[in-house]
Amino acid sequence: MTEGNFVDYASITIFSGKGGNGSSHMRREKFVPKGGPDGGDGGRGGHIVIKANKNIWTLYGFKFKRHFKAGNGKQGGKSRKSGAQGTDLIIQVPIGTTVKDTLTNEILMDIDSENHKEILLHGGHGGKGNWHYKSSVNQSPRFAQDGLLGSERKITLELKILADVGLVGLPNAGKSTLLSSLSNAKPKIADYEFTTLKPNLGIVPHRDYNSFVMADIPGIIEGAADGKGLGHRFLRHVERNSVLLFVISVEKMNPKKEFIILQKELKKYNRDLLDKRFAIAFTKADMFDDSLLHSYQQEISSLFDAIPHFVVSSLSGYNLNELKDGLWKLLQWRK
Repeated sequence: MTEGNFVDYASITIFSGKGGNGSSHMRREKFVPKGGPDGGDGGRGGHIVIKANKNIWTLYGFKFKRHFKAGNGKQGGKSRKSGAQGTDLIIQVPIGTTVKDTLTNEILMDIDSENHKEILLHGGHGGKGNWHYKSSVNQSPRFAQDGLLGSERKITLELKILADVGLVGLPNAGKSTLLSSLSNAKPKIADYEFTTLKPNLGIVPHRDYNSFVMADIPGIIEGAADGKGLGHRFLRHVERNSVLLFVISVEKMNPKKEFIILQKELKKYNRDLLDKRFAIAFTKADMFDDSLLHSYQQEISSLFDAIPHFVVSSLSGYNLNELKDGLWKLLQWRK
C-alpha cells in the first residue's frame, strides 16, 4: 500500500431515502362499482447502513466520492398493496473507523469488530393509504398521506489503524527503516524529519509460521498532544495498537529524556495509552564499533533495567530476531 493511498480521514454527506406516498385508490370492479377505499401504504425510504469490512484497510474510497444517497420508497398500490421499500445504502468501512457528527463532533459509532453492522440514518416512513382514513362519517376518503422526507447528515470518518505493534518515536528515529527490515513493507525512507506523513503497515514473519502486524506512524514531537506537528492525526492511531514499541536512535545523547517526552505526549493525549504493554528499540546500532556498542548497551541496561529493551540495527540486522521474539512474547500477554 502506497502512502498516497492511505486515507485515514474523510468528511461525507449522507441522505436517507424518502418514504413513498400512500395511495388514494378507490376499489372499482365489474360487480363492485363502489367498493370503497383500498389504497395501500407507501414503502419506507432506504436506510443508510454502516458495515465493517475486514478487507478494507483505508478510507481511500471516500477520497473522490462525498455524497451518498439511499433509495426512495415506492407509492402504495390498489388492493391495499404496500409500495416497495427504498433500497438501503450500505457504506463499508475498515474495522477501526470512528463515525462522528461533523457539526457537533459527537461520536455516533465506533466500528471495532468484524461483524459490526448498524443503521446510521433511518429512511422516511411511507405514507398511509386512504383505507386507513375510512370512518363512519367518511366512507370514501379520497386522500392519502404523503411519505416523510429522508434525512440528511454530514459525518466524519476517522480511521484508527488496527495493528499488533505500533512504532512510537520522535522524527527521524529510524521507524520506517525498522519496519522495512522486519516486514515486506516499503515505506518512504529519507534522512530528514517527518519523512513519514501517513501510517504504513507491514506483516512481520516470526517463528513457526506465525506473524504479526506492525504500524509505522508519523513521528511525535514535544507538544503533539496539544496539536503541534502532526498532532492528533498521529496519536489517534496509537489507541488501537496492542503493544507499543518506543523507537529511539542511539544518536540521541539523552535517551532517558527522549523516552520521557514520548510517554508524556501519550499521557496528555490519553492516559490509558500508558497501560499498554511496551518495549524500547534503540536503533542505528551500526553507527558504533564493537567497543562503543558494548558500552552503550551497558548504559542502556542500567537506565532501562525494568523495561524490555533492544539495541538493534535495521541495516545490519543486529538483534532483530531478538526484538521479534520480545515483541511476540508481549503480544501473547495481551488481554
